[in-house]
Amino acid sequence: MKSAKFLNLIVLGLVLTVPFVGCKKKPIGVTTLPSSRIGTPTEPPPGGIIGGGTGPSSAPAEPFVGTPPGPGHPGWPEDHEKFKAQTVYFDFDSAVVKSGEKSKIEVVSAYLKANPSHAVKIEGNCDERGTEEYNRSLGERRALAVREALIADGIAPDRVDTISFGEDKPAVAGHDEAAYKMNRRDEFVLLTPK
Repeated sequence: MKSAKFLNLIVLGLVLTVPFVGCKKKPIGVTTLPSSRIGTPTEPPPGGIIGGGTGPSSAPAEPFVGTPPGPGHPGWPEDHEKFKAQTVYFDFDSAVVKSGEKSKIEVVSAYLKANPSHAVKIEGNCDERGTEEYNRSLGERRALAVREALIADGIAPDRVDTISFGEDKPAVAGHDEAAYKMNRRDEFVLLTPK
């Protein structure tokens, strides 16, 4: 009889403690994030071109773009030939500006300093190796690396837009190292006021 009462107390104790033992405790050192936004949505921070226009008469949207801090330069005339000789080339799977390519960035910087109303768009490109997502990201990192070099040389951030085309706009057709080398690049596009 005593053992039955004792057994009942143990079972009752287990039944009462299981809910407390099974409960999650709040982790220590973890910052909680708000679960929802309050109020009206805000405008995104100022940025450059993030894609093509949208609307019934616009062309197809451009690919994902970098994140410059300026408002961008939508509708500004684009000159793709002005800086053709200043195309910056990259090593395989790299967004590091090679020392031999820095003089090209300096030419663009000097032009922008002499023409303070003009701006530039940097188009990041990759060869076809890698996934589309990875190449889009790598193209963006390349464009942002050159953008940072222009800013470090004294060009205002709001005068430099970036866009990544990834592998979508090869300069040279082909599936060999000679073609790949020409497709791993950043191209400068001169933007002039309307």
